[in-house]
Amino acid sequence: MRYKTRKNNKAHIAAYIILLSGVLITILPFLWMLLTSLKTQSEAIHIPPVIFPAQPVISNYTDVFRDVPFARMYLNTVISSVVTVTAQLLLCSMAAYAFAKLEFPGREAIFITLLAVLMVPSSFFILPQYLIIQKLGMLNTIPALFLPNLFSAFGTFLLRQFFMSLPSDLEDAAALDGCNPFMTYWRIMLPLAKPGLVSLGILTLRFAWNDLMWPLIVNTSQEKMTLTAGLAFMQGQYHTNYPEMMAGAMMAILPLLVLFAIFQKQFIEGIALTGIKG
Repeated sequence: MRYKTRKNNKAHIAAYIILLSGVLITILPFLWMLLTSLKTQSEAIHIPPVIFPAQPVISNYTDVFRDVPFARMYLNTVISSVVTVTAQLLLCSMAAYAFAKLEFPGREAIFITLLAVLMVPSSFFILPQYLIIQKLGMLNTIPALFLPNLFSAFGTFLLRQFFMSLPSDLEDAAALDGCNPFMTYWRIMLPLAKPGLVSLGILTLRFAWNDLMWPLIVNTSQEKMTLTAGLAFMQGQYHTNYPEMMAGAMMAILPLLVLFAIFQKQFIEGIALTGIKG
């Protein structure tokens, strides 16, 4: 009995060590970014590396607003992300409910075609999307940042799995109460899909907030860029102010960290429940 207890204790200790190592590896880049944002330029590029700044330089956080239109980039990112998340939650949830609960000709064939889109690398769509935006005369505009991302095949698949886990008795009861399919979706099914919506919202927000390639391609004016594109422009060919760039990066990721901390329970629940029924 004692042998089994010791063996279990050793297994628990080993598991804790592995998990703790994973946590340290995960947070190390964030800690290094925070420390670098408080250094001087000479400390940031010093060899061997300087871990802790001799005197924290808070002015790096204000210098970002002086050197680039950081506030405008922040606003562009917020607008693009909010529109993208809102549109995907609405459009993907409607499509997912139709694929999960409604019967119509060609449903399975259309859904398989939709899944096929997930197998195509996203870079394949950049050129057609750019040509469409160009033909519409919307280059260097804010709508150009979010128009190609208003719908998502992945979001539809994710929410479809969640809707399929909800009992069909709810629809029957709603039909007896006189609800049409849209009312059943809007008033009954959508509120029950809150964990799935939160999961999709966080994943979509992360993608929209961190998207780099598309904003760089579609907009060339700094006034129309997002945070990621603006931070990329701060990296010069011969000189880069690393403390200032890290200060901008810290301010850029702060909203995502706060939102994930608030909704982490719903996010984990939504991801877990999407696999209940396929």
